[in-house]
Amino acid sequence: MYIYGKNVVKETLNNKKNIKKAYVYKNFNDIEIINKLKNIDIEYLEKYELDKIVNENHQGIILVVDDYKYCDIDEFINKENCTIVILDHIMDPHNFGAIIRTCEAAGIDGIIIPKDRNVQVNSTVIKVSTGSIENVKIARVTNLVNTIKYLKEKGYWIVGTDMEGTPYTQIDYKGKTAIVIGNEGEGMSRLVKENCDFIASIPMIGKTNSLNASVAAGIIIYETVRQKNEI
Repeated sequence: MYIYGKNVVKETLNNKKNIKKAYVYKNFNDIEIINKLKNIDIEYLEKYELDKIVNENHQGIILVVDDYKYCDIDEFINKENCTIVILDHIMDPHNFGAIIRTCEAAGIDGIIIPKDRNVQVNSTVIKVSTGSIENVKIARVTNLVNTIKYLKEKGYWIVGTDMEGTPYTQIDYKGKTAIVIGNEGEGMSRLVKENCDFIASIPMIGKTNSLNASVAAGIIIYETVRQKNEI
């Protein structure tokens, strides 16, 4: 898998991941990164050659690394007063990456995604997360509904997000909480919604009738953080 961009590369190097190779712009001048690549196979290229490898804003540095390794949900769900985020078939890698970044900034304990019909961790997701993915646990499950039932057995309250529900500020997020963010176009799937304990809605005051999934996630996540920390 390719990862690219200075911030992501720096996080990867700091976490000492297995880096197979580095493609670097021949006039690349970030000395900090170059010094950390000393023991790695480097190929210096022209910008157009880098563009052929990754057709994104690579900033002159591309690493070849192992595919992302997901964790098991039991690695992060047993903490007291835990907060996790469940993504119900998010399809846009930019949304996923932005949600990861917000989760890391807010101190969320982990993210759960389904194996099917959901964007997986790829180069774009990692780039948009600006390296935050190195500090967030992400688990991948076969069935979201079964996972939600398992979380309930562990003492979690499941808070879904939808346009029709209780205003998000009127919901109690204290204790173990799982926040469900639905698909960009269709929202939460029917069975997932039916298994939520609460449905949180964000009031729409203007003419826009919905928010981007990552923006909505950020609003709910930070209300949860505010309540749990009594800010």
